[in-house]
Amino acid sequence: MTIDKAVKHGARLSTVLLLGTVLGGMPAIAQRPARPVAAATLLNPPPPAPAPQTDGGTIRTIGVEGSQRIEPETVRSYVKLRAGAPYTRETLDEALRDLFATELFADVQIRDDNGALTIIVKENPIINRVVFEGNKRIKEEKLTKELKLAPRQIFTRSKVRAEIARIIELYRRQGRFAASIEPKIVNLDQNRVDLVYEITEGPRSKVRQINIIGNTVFKDGELRGEMATKRSSFYRFFASNDTYDPDRLAYDQSKLRQFYLTKGYADFRVVSAVAELTPDRRDFIITYVVEEGDRYKFGDVNVESDLRDLKPETVKAIIPMKKGDWYNAKQVEDTVDAIGETAGLVGYAFTQVDPGFERDKETKTMAITFRISDAPRVYVEAVNINGNTVTQDKVVRREMRLAEGDAFNSIAIKRSQDRIQSLGFFQEKLEIKQTQGSAPDRVVLEANVEEKSTGELQLSAGYSSLERFIINASIRQRNFRGKGQELRTSVDYSTYSKSINLGFTEPYLFDKNIAVGGDIFRRDLNSFNFTQNGDRNTTYSQLTTGFQIRAGVPLTEYLSVAFRYGLSQDKISLDKNTYFYDPNGTGVNDTCDPLVAGRYLCDALGDRTTSSVGYSLVWDSLNNRIRPSAGERTVFSQDVAGLGGSVRYIRTSGETAKYWDLGRKFIFSVRAEGGAITPFKGNPPGRGSDTVRLSDRFFLGEPQIRGFDIRGVGPRVQRVPYVVTTNADGSTTVAESTDRATITDDALGGRAYYVTHLELEIPLGAGARELGIRPSIFLDAGSVFGLRYPDTQDYRPGDTRLLRPVFGADGARQCVDMAVPPALTSAVGGVCPTGTTPYSTALSTGFNEKYYGGSAKPRVSVGIGFNWNSPFGPLRLDIAKALLKQKGDDTKLFTFNVGTQF
Repeated sequence: MTIDKAVKHGARLSTVLLLGTVLGGMPAIAQRPARPVAAATLLNPPPPAPAPQTDGGTIRTIGVEGSQRIEPETVRSYVKLRAGAPYTRETLDEALRDLFATELFADVQIRDDNGALTIIVKENPIINRVVFEGNKRIKEEKLTKELKLAPRQIFTRSKVRAEIARIIELYRRQGRFAASIEPKIVNLDQNRVDLVYEITEGPRSKVRQINIIGNTVFKDGELRGEMATKRSSFYRFFASNDTYDPDRLAYDQSKLRQFYLTKGYADFRVVSAVAELTPDRRDFIITYVVEEGDRYKFGDVNVESDLRDLKPETVKAIIPMKKGDWYNAKQVEDTVDAIGETAGLVGYAFTQVDPGFERDKETKTMAITFRISDAPRVYVEAVNINGNTVTQDKVVRREMRLAEGDAFNSIAIKRSQDRIQSLGFFQEKLEIKQTQGSAPDRVVLEANVEEKSTGELQLSAGYSSLERFIINASIRQRNFRGKGQELRTSVDYSTYSKSINLGFTEPYLFDKNIAVGGDIFRRDLNSFNFTQNGDRNTTYSQLTTGFQIRAGVPLTEYLSVAFRYGLSQDKISLDKNTYFYDPNGTGVNDTCDPLVAGRYLCDALGDRTTSSVGYSLVWDSLNNRIRPSAGERTVFSQDVAGLGGSVRYIRTSGETAKYWDLGRKFIFSVRAEGGAITPFKGNPPGRGSDTVRLSDRFFLGEPQIRGFDIRGVGPRVQRVPYVVTTNADGSTTVAESTDRATITDDALGGRAYYVTHLELEIPLGAGARELGIRPSIFLDAGSVFGLRYPDTQDYRPGDTRLLRPVFGADGARQCVDMAVPPALTSAVGGVCPTGTTPYSTALSTGFNEKYYGGSAKPRVSVGIGFNWNSPFGPLRLDIAKALLKQKGDDTKLFTFNVGTQF
């Protein structure tokens, strides 16, 4: 509440403006009724009024005036004056100082009437409320939480100074060193005040320049690249490391030292690091003064081991540095860790590895001796799980690769961390800590987990470049009842597909390492073809109803096998009013017309039942199945249809992925997959040239290969209409249409495919990571092929094969009498009367179907991807350019997918 607002509400107010600063430039408050005074008067206690001129004497009485909340006796207790005791001017001055020291009074005076002393006090006011104005970057809730002054507390000068210092510190933590606070008070009745902090936040103080003095070996730019702090620039709009942070300044000094030590400069030191605030308090200029020193090489590298099971010869085999190599302190640290892990493999958890250095300044060499101290072989005493309130202990323990009584093994500890993290039930950066047990040869393992939400109740709507508008309703619990079970149900609706699915997975059946699960589903898919202007025409509908049950068991730590059985019924149909005709005059359109639908679509029609059994072999060594950064995963799968049902084929597929952490949060991945389908003898053939039905084939395009449209790669038929042009001399010319909007495009799929992806995830600053922004660059390559050449059609205008008979209401064939005017009659017994001819209509002016895309040659695209956990929901953007393509392929530069929750 400002002063103007208080007057508006009719309170009895007197305004105090704060005009000065005290204690290192800190704003101050002044309080006097009716007019502004110097700020220092309020934040600093006023000097005690001089004691009345007196020669001293004996105190007859001590009275108190002006106290309201404080009892007079309490006021008298704060001073050393007592009735009957002598007093002097000095004792009165001391009494004034004692009263001001209590910080209970705004003003104090002592009146002396010949020994009758009167203490006149003015009590500090009570705070009615605390108001913040001008704060946008830091919310009021956070400021209130940090401050100590609150309503109904006593206003004191020292507390206000402390509060201002706290607010300034909060803004400095955000890099806003130009922030200023102007406190004001609004006097109310009953000795109450409103305390108002008027905040000028100012801009974030950027790092304008980073200067380095004393470096001769490495350039400034190379050294600045090693620092966490970056210079402010226009393109760092997502970065947060271009603001000044004292902690980051200290970290950068250690980064500089670490960099030089990895290059052999063992004597390097940072002489000074100074951050200077520019006069406008908007930017900082940081200056480092360094001494590089001499460059050293490794001298003799030796190992001394007191462990019985770890011989020096064994350790030397894993030491990477050799005599004569340039000295590298990071390599020494990594070697110490590697020796510790090696000792952990043979059961030593608390092995002490000390590198001993012998520096020879004359030869510029650094000899190292790794000393491995004796330690007992360690066994696991206990495994403690902390922090899980929903997840049952057994869910975490069954992912541990070590149990009570096992010999300690560092590799098993790392594997346990990866497996627990891959559950997806806990926050990232899980670490299993190792602490000393009850004896030197005992270790206690503690998995400190922090649970995150595993239940998802979602109603979402969005727009996808693949399926246009999407509506999704789903309920999913990935940790059902805290047992690690997954229960899910979902309903999806879009322009081209509708589905409902119910599934359940039990990862440990009867607490045995056997995973079982099942799904029941119904999917209604409307396929579509593309016209060249980007429009879509719905072609056929595929309605699938079925279920699948599955089970899996591990064979080794990284290898597992899964089995499944599925039964589904497919019904593929076309709109009879559009794609069917009546060839016999039955009054029912009961025959698929290849002139309208295409022979390849007519071949796909019908009902069929697929009963299939399959298995998958899975090798999985990923460090995290949700967001891997290291490890690999390979899956080989086969499904055989023919255990009953009407479809017979064997489908074989494989996929593999490998991830590398390149450091500095760069993650590189290589993924590849491929497959083939082969029909069994006896598989019901279609009427076309390929016995693998359209709905069983592989299709490729977006999103498998970015840069191409959905089903935009591989075998396809384009139907190009003929155009008849009348020339000036009355003759006609027939030519294929060049209007891309009139050409339809049907993807046919293939019997085999392969896809390869290379992707590099690029880290951004901390601010971008907090927003969930993850860009990447990628290369995709692949192809789908193996389809037998389909039956295509070529009908020129006037071709009699384009004619369809016309039937009357009675179902009889219509005949035309060519007299003038022409007249229609009905055939009798299927025969036209004398003088008439069968009447037919042309369905088209003609068209030519062309087959493209059957080549196994790779299609290649490159591009950039952009993942963002936006406020509107997950957003994925891809911009990809097709570098290699085949005639007939459909390319696409930009794709996106976004949704939102409501």
